[in-house]
Amino acid sequence: MCVRLPSALSYASQVEKEFEWLPKLAPHISLSITKPLVLGTPNNDYPYSWSINKYLEGKTLQQSDSNKSDIAKELASFLKELQSIDTTNGPLSGQHNFYRGGQLSIYHNEVIDALTNLKDAIDTDICLHIWESALANKWTRKNVWVHGDIAIGNLLHQNYHLAGVIDFGMLGVGDPACDLVMAWTYFDDLSREIFMEEMNMDSSTWHRARGWALWKALITYDNKVSRHIIEILISEYKSMR
Repeated sequence: MCVRLPSALSYASQVEKEFEWLPKLAPHISLSITKPLVLGTPNNDYPYSWSINKYLEGKTLQQSDSNKSDIAKELASFLKELQSIDTTNGPLSGQHNFYRGGQLSIYHNEVIDALTNLKDAIDTDICLHIWESALANKWTRKNVWVHGDIAIGNLLHQNYHLAGVIDFGMLGVGDPACDLVMAWTYFDDLSREIFMEEMNMDSSTWHRARGWALWKALITYDNKVSRHIIEILISEYKSMR
């Protein structure tokens, strides 16, 4: 077992959300996902809701030399299963999940500030085009479930294959674009192409997905990985012109 202890009040509702919704989602998902066992309540010793969860076997993709093409197919399969689940009464995007599944425009000022600060370090004109393309495209279909934080630290592998998904604190229903950022944050050229083909999303959704990837990379630019993500996005943009 493992214990989930939120570090701040803004994360406490995520524990409660996982406890309510993950048992309802799990029967529809082939991979192992976080399984809450006990929901703890605040007291004088600890001020937030907390939980005890079943321990899931596996290592994160940070500790993996798995074949990325296989992971691309397996992640796409998980996301399509998640998106196919009924969203009735599911939590809409908002402060509880930092607007994952919602409108990218909530982060517009952060992006513009970052581009202003980085004007001597990166091609901000291309970055602005990527961002504006993301804002110009809207999700017009019915809401679907989104994990909200699909990242290498939240994906578990065993025997070089995807085996589990953890940390559903950003869970919500809305636009699935935010769940596609692994295309640039993890996959290489070949596996990115496979992932995109397997997901079978329209170009509008991929524009928004690039926006999500760009936003996070810009606000964490001091990170070497973030700088690499921006380079990939810029290179891809140039190749598409």
